[in-house]
Amino acid sequence: MKLNRKEILSLYPWLRDSDRKFVVSASYDGLICASFLTHHLHWSLEGYYDLSSIWLSENGLKNNKNLIWVDLNILPLKAKSVGGHIVSLDGKFPDGFKSSCNPNILAKLTAKDFKSKFPMSTILFLLWLHNIEIRSNDMAKLLVLNSDDTWLKFQNYKENFEKWITMLQDYRWSALFKGVATKNFEKKIDSLLYPDIHKSHISPKYGRLISKYEGIRSRQVLFNPDWDLDIVNTLLEQFSIYLGWTSPNIPSIARAFNGSSHKIKISDVKNQGIDTVIKKHKIFSYAFSSPKMFSYTTFNKFS
Repeated sequence: MKLNRKEILSLYPWLRDSDRKFVVSASYDGLICASFLTHHLHWSLEGYYDLSSIWLSENGLKNNKNLIWVDLNILPLKAKSVGGHIVSLDGKFPDGFKSSCNPNILAKLTAKDFKSKFPMSTILFLLWLHNIEIRSNDMAKLLVLNSDDTWLKFQNYKENFEKWITMLQDYRWSALFKGVATKNFEKKIDSLLYPDIHKSHISPKYGRLISKYEGIRSRQVLFNPDWDLDIVNTLLEQFSIYLGWTSPNIPSIARAFNGSSHKIKISDVKNQGIDTVIKKHKIFSYAFSSPKMFSYTTFNKFS
């Protein structure tokens, strides 16, 4: 199977629009997408979502039915989103995901297919979709491949990566991934990237993936928009300097919606039926976060 960018942009024409308003995940991955979309499509950042709470600007509140959710997959009908989670249990997709551009949906992958799950980040999917290459400097490459631990997944899941590189045709993947599975690349991660983005005020969340040569553990950056604007500014500055992407205007948050996040076993979802689980809990967003776990978020009110 090969994915065709023209067909995808025809199915989701809003992904080539200019001047859209959007929300990103409250993470490194969301912010690098925000820089890309601001620079290349002139989109306007209006808020954040961390799978527990939503923060929106005044413009975001006024336009909440037309927001695009980036590095996220949300369930409400007519809500548009682009992200990379597994969201199907058995090959069927809730109606809310008909407007969700997700490589795993496009490839018809389900909770049984975790070994084949899209291994890259949302920013790499957007780069491929718009056929845009990054600047040819070490830091630009490191910053992009750091998103969603892409470089570590390349080292750890090489076979699946090769399948997806074949599926996402007509892009210079070989240049982007050249040398990633080497000790020299890992030394650049450790000496150039991590000291630059993990300032004293940025405490990374360590993941389970470990590099092949230097034993470098995954370091993901999450932030709280209520008090972590220094993290936001630091990362956006790095993206601007090395990738040359215009930084988005940081939204002035007018209101926060506090939800609650939960996890249940996939076996419980199978027993009840996913449609029943969604309706029973009034789920706003969810993902099959592992081969055995279903993670979801609910809100008492969001409008």
